[in-house]
Amino acid sequence: MTAAAPLPLSVAIIARNEEANLARCLASAADLAAEIVVLDSGSTDATVAVAERFGARVEVTDWPGFTAQKNRALAACSQPWVLSLDADEALSPELAAAIRALFARGTPPLQGYLLNRRNRYLGAWLRHAWTPEWRLRLVARAQARWVGGRVHEQLTVAGPTGRLAGDLLHESYQRLDDHLHRTLDYARLGAEDLIARGQPFRAHKLLLSPLGRLVRILIIQQSWRDGWRGILIAASSALAAFAKQAFVLERRLRNQDPSA
Repeated sequence: MTAAAPLPLSVAIIARNEEANLARCLASAADLAAEIVVLDSGSTDATVAVAERFGARVEVTDWPGFTAQKNRALAACSQPWVLSLDADEALSPELAAAIRALFARGTPPLQGYLLNRRNRYLGAWLRHAWTPEWRLRLVARAQARWVGGRVHEQLTVAGPTGRLAGDLLHESYQRLDDHLHRTLDYARLGAEDLIARGQPFRAHKLLLSPLGRLVRILIIQQSWRDGWRGILIAASSALAAFAKQAFVLERRLRNQDPSA
């Protein structure tokens, strides 16, 4: 059987020490793309070797932050369309088929397409927490740009967007300690963004922000229906909201004039 021709599509991935995830990611998309671009920020494992095994063009760079690094990856692509993936994500067969069907009809009519990310957390697929999670990932390169601060970057596109069937399968966290460490890291980065924008500390947010996050995820999204995993996710999200405000307070106290 003759293999289908690659699409006018680049797959763009940023990575560091992603040896355990990268092969799964690339195997799910390699048959679609005319080009795979991996920006590696100093891996000490076999990440680069795995990428090269799949024919990726690897560029080794420093680490300027998520938003800047993903814009570098976007700029390194040569095809008119770009599929941006994280190393711990993979296309489901249904999603890969939907992407191929989209291009089979000619140039896609919209400027970008959102993919639904389905999350696997501590060994099980979630049905309520972090669900649905539509992410803009397939874009016309000339119209696209990543925006945001040090964390929680977003891909944007100038023009109309649509949605594709299938799932973007995300192996989010395998260990709770990894989740909690990253929760605090992201909270610190989020606080630095707030400080850089000159946003003042508001005491009421120290309580109301985590409470609002807990209600939204646990009750409105019904994460409790995912059992103890859903409760952990809601609690960690509340922790993230609390920690971000606490880091802002800590910086304010450090900068406070002792004589005041």
